[in-house]
Amino acid sequence: MAAVSRPTPRTISFAMRPGLRPMLFDDAAERRLATLGEVRTEVVADLADPAARDLLRTTDVLVTGWGCPPIVPGRGVTDRLQAVVHAAGTVKNHLPDEFWASGIAVSSAADANAVPVAEYTVAQILLANKQVDAMRAAYRAERTAADWNERFPAAGNYRRTVGVVGASRIGRRVLAHLAAFDLDLLLHDPYVDDAGARALGARRVGLDELFAASDVVTLHAPDLPETHHLADARRLALMRPGAVLVNTARGALVDTAALTDAVVAGRLRAVLDVTEPEVLPAGSPLYDHPDVVLTPHVAGSTGGELRRLGDAAVDEVESWVRTGTFRRPVLAETLAVTA
Repeated sequence: MAAVSRPTPRTISFAMRPGLRPMLFDDAAERRLATLGEVRTEVVADLADPAARDLLRTTDVLVTGWGCPPIVPGRGVTDRLQAVVHAAGTVKNHLPDEFWASGIAVSSAADANAVPVAEYTVAQILLANKQVDAMRAAYRAERTAADWNERFPAAGNYRRTVGVVGASRIGRRVLAHLAAFDLDLLLHDPYVDDAGARALGARRVGLDELFAASDVVTLHAPDLPETHHLADARRLALMRPGAVLVNTARGALVDTAALTDAVVAGRLRAVLDVTEPEVLPAGSPLYDHPDVVLTPHVAGSTGGELRRLGDAAVDEVESWVRTGTFRRPVLAETLAVTA
């Protein structure tokens, strides 16, 4: 990408939920930002606040995070704003369609946030194939020696088949990690051909074949109209008895009612970090079922991992100030096929 002639930004502001900024940016990151321009101490959380609008009118680079209000040119945002740097993954929640006609450059830390999601996913796949939860529960209940090979003859990762749905940035990382193990890797992605799948260490197959052939199916597709409930009752019925569905992508990819029925019936196991709805009803059987690992959307950056997002955002602010370009830009034309 050719460098764009831009004046050095004079002000850097923040828009995110209260209390998030110090979790993302440690002292070293804040000092780096201070070398790049005037860093505002205020954090915008509500554009209905006149003080927040006044702040944005004099902002050159806006660093955003979770809880950022919608950014719409003309509503507190003026032509002075050059760039938005999102210290998280998707920008769809705070940059509406009308934003993209403004010409304001956008970057995100989606690559950085993909790291812990892939790590979580791979750990859960390996533990699920090993049937660790079932063994742990049995050992805890019985508290005696047993022939665990006889009890769990299908446990283990050797020559098991893992199907990856979506060669997204996270899906690709998952495939790269899994390549270190003795697994048969399948991939379904409408934008990847046979050669591309082979380059990722996988064999390209149709979606139905992937569901039918895999011991573990892990979802890494974006939430789009065409991916809504791609794991529906029909495809779940294709899965092998005892197979595992892993969802660290978006809850809407899975028909929750159909999956609940399959789990309760003892047909399938599940690892769910995201669900539809995002918080399941208190009476959902998935909370307590022994064949389900249910976590509250924490596969992405949590705790100390938030610093990686902050550092990635500072890197992008620095790139913009120094060169007028981003290393990891978000382009309007890619939004229709990305998370």
